Formats: sequence, C-alpha cells, structure tokens
Amino acid sequence: MKWIAIIIGVIVLLAMAVYAFGATLPVQHTASRSANFASPPEAIWAVITDPGRFTSWRKDLDSVEVLTPRNGHPTWREFSRGQRITFEITESEMPRRLVGTITDRGLPFGGSWEYVIAPAGSGSRVTITEHGEVYNPIFRFVSRYVMGQTKTLDSYLTALAAKLGDRYTPTD
Repeated sequence: MKWIAIIIGVIVLLAMAVYAFGATLPVQHTASRSANFASPPEAIWAVITDPGRFTSWRKDLDSVEVLTPRNGHPTWREFSRGQRITFEITESEMPRRLVGTITDRGLPFGGSWEYVIAPAGSGSRVTITEHGEVYNPIFRFVSRYVMGQTKTLDSYLTALAAKLGDRYTPTD
C-alpha cells in the first residue's frame, strides 16, 4: 500500500511540474519549415487550395467538409482522430502566398499557417510558417518538448511532396 501511495505521489508531482513548467512557456509560438519541389508554383497552389481533395493526399485526415464561404473567403472543416477544426483562407495572393486561419473557439490551440511559394530554379520552394497558440499549459509543454512544434509542418510537407511526386525529408 505504501508503494502505491509513493507511485501516485510521484505521478501527481510530475503532472504538477509539467503544468508549472508549461505555464512559464509563452502561449504564442512561431515555427517554420521549407522544402524544394520540382513542381511550378501554380501546380502547388492548385493542390493546397483545394480542400475538397485534401483527403486524397493528406492521410492524417478522416474527412473534409467544404463550407459556405465566410466574408467571401473559402472555408472548410477538417475531421481527424475524433477532432474537428474549421479553417478560413484569410489572405490569398495567387500563386505565391496563402494564409489559413483556425476559426474555431474553444479548442486547446489556435492560430494560422502562412504558405509562401517562390520559384526556385525550374521548380518551387514552399515555406510554411505556423503562428500558433497553445492555451493549456500541459499542451504547451507537450507541444514544445514531446511532440515538437514542427511535427505537423513536417507531416504536411511530406504528404505534399508525395502528392507532387517529390520527396521531403525533415531536418533539424
């Protein structure tokens, strides 16, 4: 019985330490990743601006619901692992810059992704910058030190590369 109390006490102390340390981290963060592709900017633009076809190349999604435009901006809802997230294109400069913003309130996170597509030789260089917010201190700790703040960006670029017949290898 004494060992059970000790184990429970250690778990509670670890949880409190994670919460306290997470509380010292900023709510907002910025993370960025870039990749070179053989495809021209227009081809990449066509792929990343067609949410109705995201599930054909993004294996992290269960489904996507294209919604009625909001303020004239494309809007869609992504369903993944029991979670739903609504996005709106808040800025668009075809075929070089796109900003998608999470519009849901009440999620443990929020923010936007900025996509910059620049010509690079005969192909393109895509840079994605996440301007994220993580509201819960425990999730902030996990995002920063367990998952890493570029994991989602790397997954996205890997899937985009596969869709374009290219390859992306994350580097640190």
